[in-house]
Amino acid sequence: MEYSGDEFDVIVVGAGIMGSSTAYQTAKRGQKTLLLEQFDFLHHRGSSHGESRTIRATYPEDYYTPLVLESYKLWQQAESEIGYNVYFKAHQLDMAPANDKVLHAVVESCRKNSVHFRVMNREQLDREFSGRIRIPEDWVAVATEHGGVIKPTKAVSMFQTLALQNGAVLRDNMEVKGVERDGVRGGVWVCTENGERFWGKKCVVTVGAWTTKLVKTVGGIELPIQPLETTVCYWRIKEGHEGGFAIGGDFPTFASYGHNYIYGTPSLEYPGLIKVAVHGGYPCDPDKRPWGPGNPLAPLKEWIEGRFSGVVDSGGPVATQLCMYSMTPDEDFVIDFLGGEFGKDVVVGGGFSGHGFKLSPVVGRILADLALSGEAQGVELKHFRMARFQENPKGNVKDFL
Repeated sequence: MEYSGDEFDVIVVGAGIMGSSTAYQTAKRGQKTLLLEQFDFLHHRGSSHGESRTIRATYPEDYYTPLVLESYKLWQQAESEIGYNVYFKAHQLDMAPANDKVLHAVVESCRKNSVHFRVMNREQLDREFSGRIRIPEDWVAVATEHGGVIKPTKAVSMFQTLALQNGAVLRDNMEVKGVERDGVRGGVWVCTENGERFWGKKCVVTVGAWTTKLVKTVGGIELPIQPLETTVCYWRIKEGHEGGFAIGGDFPTFASYGHNYIYGTPSLEYPGLIKVAVHGGYPCDPDKRPWGPGNPLAPLKEWIEGRFSGVVDSGGPVATQLCMYSMTPDEDFVIDFLGGEFGKDVVVGGGFSGHGFKLSPVVGRILADLALSGEAQGVELKHFRMARFQENPKGNVKDFL
């Protein structure tokens, strides 16, 4: 079939990490692909910018771990094609009170998925890291080799470049206002704010914090995906101790469960600073952001003082960055067909809930599979169905919550 300039096999709406990864996948498979972004490429108004994201395989939900393990391979494959690194290896350390249900679920998930792990008490952890990380007496830590840091903006750029190299058309500052069924020849029309229309056999919607708005406009479906504004904090490592917390040594990416879910990465993007932040944020309208004031600092200050033996300055962060989560009630993704009049012609990927970035290569692969063949190879998607919220407004029931 001969294509005019406005006809495509796949139109991907939203050029954050998920959309860019999907466009790379479809273009690589020889499909004429259009990637549309409502703002400038690599903008800072969504969830795919910044300097670091954690990658780890230690999930309490055992269905994520195989996806993470596949993602490691796909990150490295894309790196080999582009010629530079976006993934930097580290080990992962999870810590919590010894009776914490989430940590117990993490251990069971590791066992089920044959992920090697070690459990350490306070004294063992103290020896392992020479006092750089300490936990209370009644806590334990779980160490695995499957950690690391992803460079977000660099990763988005990588997938966009690879999509372009494989023949995709990339257009930014193209806000999509609607998707319409073509009742004559099938497929869909994607309509933009500036009046342009593009025809596609298939459409993939990956618009992050704007998912609820666009899906309601297009399909009339109310998805419970809540945008949250979150704050990433960087703290100063005291002079003389910087090397012990730097990437490339033995210092891990980490997660701490309990009253607050706190996470962080070794020093990488800003020498002498370590990223430590709270998982969560404040509800917001993505089109009317408050741009602050950010998450409360008291829990972070207390945590840093208790874990890093006073060698990280807990007085306050020296740098902060704002970002958005697209949060579902169960913190599981939405990966599904829009259905209704669109059937399997429109695929939705959203609700990545502040933990999806690491999985973007495999999510892109899955969304491409769904768009091109109507099913995803080698993965069970029942946890990611849109209909789960009709059955239970809270979504998937989890024993450890």
